[in-house]
Amino acid sequence: MSFDRNIKIAPSILAADFADFGREIQAVEAEGADWIHVDVMDGHFVPNLTFGPPLVKAIRRHIKTVMDVHLMISPVDQYIDAYADAGADILTAHIEAGPHTHRTLQAIRGAGMKAGLALNPGTSVETVAPLLDLCDLICIMTVNPGFGGQSFIESQIAQVVRLREMIGDRPIHIEIDGGVDAKTAPLVSAAGADVLVAGSAVFRGGSVDNPSPYGENIQAIRTAAVAAA
Repeated sequence: MSFDRNIKIAPSILAADFADFGREIQAVEAEGADWIHVDVMDGHFVPNLTFGPPLVKAIRRHIKTVMDVHLMISPVDQYIDAYADAGADILTAHIEAGPHTHRTLQAIRGAGMKAGLALNPGTSVETVAPLLDLCDLICIMTVNPGFGGQSFIESQIAQVVRLREMIGDRPIHIEIDGGVDAKTAPLVSAAGADVLVAGSAVFRGGSVDNPSPYGENIQAIRTAAVAAA
């Protein structure tokens, strides 16, 4: 993975057809997705259950772009090797998931993946300052994690602006996860974000047999974001 700050759209398969992930991934990539975002939830750290390492490994062969795995689980460290084996390119853990985030980021990189760090809406972006040099991506949650389809929390925009200042010229992606669509994308891209996770806003109106709406949705988000960046 080479680094650049161009806008990247990362559809979340949480909004895809669970019974047809392979074809859904192929369809959304063919329609312009830059990355594929995989939300892992444990029913403990967040109030929902989704996918474990076997599912992630099963869909890896369908992903031709970047597999961006977001762990909304606690604890994290004991599962790092399993997600490395499953083929994650980027593995993101929450700073709130445990007391030893520095160790977690080291372990993710040590397992051969890019290391991401996610922050819930109630967590100040200042908490990542001592960890920046261990991060390849920082994910600002613009909803409370656990469910798709929630409304965008606009107060998080100030967090993105501050994070962009803190990062400076470091090669760190700023990812936004939650409530991203063509209306909110310009707000976060103008603030400095370059990776936009979108679930229902990408998959709405389409299907594997009618994928063109996926492309139209991705293009609408991208166009709006690029114009404001």
